[in-house]
Amino acid sequence: MIRKLHAVIAQWTVVVPVASLVLLVLTWHRDVPGWVVAQVACFLGAAVLAAVHHAEVIAHRVGEPMGSLVLAVAVTVIEVALIVTLMADGGDKAATLARDTVFAAVMITCNGIFGLSILIGALKYRVAVFNAEGTGAALACIGTLATLSLVLPTFTTSSPGPQFSSTQLVFAAAASIVLYGLFVATQTIRHRDYFLPVTPEGKILTEEDHAEPPTNRATLASLVLLGVSLVSVVGLAKGVSPTIESAVESAGLPSSVVGVVIALLVLLPETIAALRAALRNRVQTSLNLALGSALASIGLTIPAVAVASAWLPGPLVLGLGPSHLVLLSLTIAVGTLTVIPRRATPLQGAVHLAVMAAFVVLAINP
Repeated sequence: MIRKLHAVIAQWTVVVPVASLVLLVLTWHRDVPGWVVAQVACFLGAAVLAAVHHAEVIAHRVGEPMGSLVLAVAVTVIEVALIVTLMADGGDKAATLARDTVFAAVMITCNGIFGLSILIGALKYRVAVFNAEGTGAALACIGTLATLSLVLPTFTTSSPGPQFSSTQLVFAAAASIVLYGLFVATQTIRHRDYFLPVTPEGKILTEEDHAEPPTNRATLASLVLLGVSLVSVVGLAKGVSPTIESAVESAGLPSSVVGVVIALLVLLPETIAALRAALRNRVQTSLNLALGSALASIGLTIPAVAVASAWLPGPLVLGLGPSHLVLLSLTIAVGTLTVIPRRATPLQGAVHLAVMAAFVVLAINP
């Protein structure tokens, strides 16, 4: 019976990514009726679940923290490609798209996924335990990169408005890619043990306690299908965005809500994978996914848009407004206080979710 169930899951996770990609090709840049949009939404959700499955297969084969890194980078690379494409098509109205997307990703990962993972882990196992060395290093990089890329443009004077000059933009892009590269090297090579799950007693868990790792062939197949699933997720999310935009406009909400909704859809694979890890008492894996996604979003998006700005027609606005500056500062401060004790109760998870709720409320009602 169990073998039959595994066979059904394996078939489903192969068929769904391919079918989603075919649907994406058929609907790309086309006006489709409401019933087709409903189908797109269904395939979007199925593609998210397929992506989570294949990411977990890869993570089981390569181990932590490399498994978390694969999913975070894969999602972000596709997200960056989508941002650059939308900016190329949007002109002046897309000037703040990179800023809004990166900031939404930071808020969702550092407060939403981070808070939910801690809350679930602490509720089920009394306290959520993690490695402060690795988590603190990731949080420090996020704070530095977010400040260099999103805060400084608000206060620089070389260019009018919250924009970098060409020299400043090159510096921000170079700093982002260098720091992100150093973080990846630290996470995967030099101090890999800082990012491994730990027991309540502080013992590092180097091996998983479940089934045998998949074969190389199965892992390679999952890697390909993960890419197909993520392309489908991002592409189908873009496909349903006009419907979301119409709904937001009809409801009289600001356009920034659309960016939050799209970011939530794109980050669904990481969210589900992180929550499932927290349920297995692997909170460090959950935090690797959350903070790694935030770092990848900044470390890859800023250099990409810096290069693209050379040929994009519109301006590039990166500086955050006052309310977002407050939320970013609060996120870093609260995250630091959460990480230092190496363990957290449901209260800390609720605090992060409160900051996330404030971000959503201000997006709806600035």
